[in-house]
Amino acid sequence: MASLKDMRNQIGSVKATQKITKAMQMVAAAKLRRSQDAAQSARPYAARMASVIANLAGGVTGDGAPKLLVGTGSEARHLVVVATADRGLSGGFNSSIVRLAREQIGKLLAEGKDVRILTVGKKARDQLRRLYGDRSIGHYDAGGSPSLAVAEAVSQLIRDRFEAGELDVVTLYFSRFKSVVTQTPTAQQLIPAAVAGEAPRIDLKGAAYEYEPDEEGILATLLPRNITTQLFSAMLENQAGFFAAQMTAMDNATRNAGDMIAALTLKYNRTRQAQITKELIEIISGAEAL
Repeated sequence: MASLKDMRNQIGSVKATQKITKAMQMVAAAKLRRSQDAAQSARPYAARMASVIANLAGGVTGDGAPKLLVGTGSEARHLVVVATADRGLSGGFNSSIVRLAREQIGKLLAEGKDVRILTVGKKARDQLRRLYGDRSIGHYDAGGSPSLAVAEAVSQLIRDRFEAGELDVVTLYFSRFKSVVTQTPTAQQLIPAAVAGEAPRIDLKGAAYEYEPDEEGILATLLPRNITTQLFSAMLENQAGFFAAQMTAMDNATRNAGDMIAALTLKYNRTRQAQITKELIEIISGAEAL
């Protein structure tokens, strides 16, 4: 049985941990509001760009259609882009994204597809490295806050590989922020641009638009920018979801620490009382022997 001193040290250790988890919860709560506002502010821009591309795509046919829009005509070579946070202590936030990506990777490999992996965020790299380290083509840290420069660098790498004929389909995996308690792992196809069926079409009210330059020229500019925009939006969604998950996880840890402190204190008091009772019995027994 542990001594009273050991039990006091254990209680003190749990109290110190509780202070840390409480502080982390408060920091996550403070950062969540800003991250949530940033993620929600980026959604209209990303949705509007997807709508414009969907509207333009309706007038593009034949060999003049950009490859980023229509693809290569093959689905043999896939790139899986997995975006998570750099840090943990957020419950199952990072693991849920990686699990969804890992399931899709396994399915593609079973179908005989050639799969390559690009990770954004240290947790994605660490969790996928053991099983699919030989399939990685690169890694980028998510950083303390989402950076458009990182999104552009990832987008440029993807476009370079696609233009070199190394890729046919590119899919992004991230967590879409819905509420403080709900973050949904999401798969979004980047190449070919899957916008025609998903994005709301712009109602032209019967009007006919003439573009200068033509639709192909505009799409050639917008499609690369759309990849960067979707990546940056996903990073913003991830950050909001990470702080929400961390706040919830640290709140649960703080509560669990409180329950543990109460249980250890009760055990300490009972042990201390038993020791005092034992000492009193020994004193009384000694006095009676005299």
